Amino acid sequence: MPIEFDFLPKDFIETAEGLYFAVVDAHPEDGRILCTLRYVSAEDGRLRKQSTAEAGAYLQKHHPDYLRHSPRLDTVLPAVPVARIARHIRPRDRIKNLHAGGARDPIEDKAGRLLGLFAEEGLDVVEFGLTGSLLIGAQTPASDIDLVIYDKDTFDAARSVVAKATADGRLSAPDEADWREAYERRGCALGFEDYLWHEKRKFNAGFIEGTKFDLALVLHRPTEAARPASKRGTMSLRATVTDDHRAFDSPARYRIDHPRIGEILSFTHTYVGQARTGEKIEACGLIEALPDGSERLVVGSSREAPGEYIKVLHDDTN
Repeated sequence: MPIEFDFLPKDFIETAEGLYFAVVDAHPEDGRILCTLRYVSAEDGRLRKQSTAEAGAYLQKHHPDYLRHSPRLDTVLPAVPVARIARHIRPRDRIKNLHAGGARDPIEDKAGRLLGLFAEEGLDVVEFGLTGSLLIGAQTPASDIDLVIYDKDTFDAARSVVAKATADGRLSAPDEADWREAYERRGCALGFEDYLWHEKRKFNAGFIEGTKFDLALVLHRPTEAARPASKRGTMSLRATVTDDHRAFDSPARYRIDHPRIGEILSFTHTYVGQARTGEKIEACGLIEALPDGSERLVVGSSREAPGEYIKVLHDDTN
């Protein structure tokens, strides 16, 4: 088994103040872990989930020292010094604890059955982890099951299992109301019908016994860190995807045949797995200039990425 980095995307870290951050990048900068604030303690002692806007406002008011400009990503985001991390919470360890201790509530019980379904189909659940609210024990009866898979072949096989199990009734596909709720929550820049067309073919989400689950790919050993870049304004482009093998990575990467832009990076989950090799796409995002003179397009300068998108152009699209 490959040696894991100390911190991987989808891991959580807890600070001494009781703040819970989700790691977004496997490459520390100056002894800091790049992350996003996900939960804070409420007055009743429970953990309260934070939107991007809420998290930014909270940190600006209470902990501005956690906000830092990343020269590599050319953006301001939370960056927690390793020395101030009170606890590092790993999705894989959560699966081990679930197996060892048994389910304590209906959501944990469903997570166990979902993992069992993948195991029955021959997938190695050693490659799985649990993130999100279940990772830190903040789940409610309405929580989703957020699964992480650490091997690309296993991830692709899991998506095939979702398609198969949805067809035979062991799992359920989201209905239109579910898709609509997800669409509105994400603040997607695409129209609903465009969003729906892209999502339905990914098979990285579904329902088990009425509870939504998601699959996310996180590699054991992340690829090279994104090279330092500087922002150069917004751009819309049309191009053909020439390489999609990292379309489900974090961030998602698409090589394209554009005369100016060689690569599109997506930091928002909405556009992960969005396009396939050979498909013509339209994309809107921020141009980043790299030290070697090349440029890339970044989609997802924030979690919701307002106005930024990737969409496949159909044959009837002008």
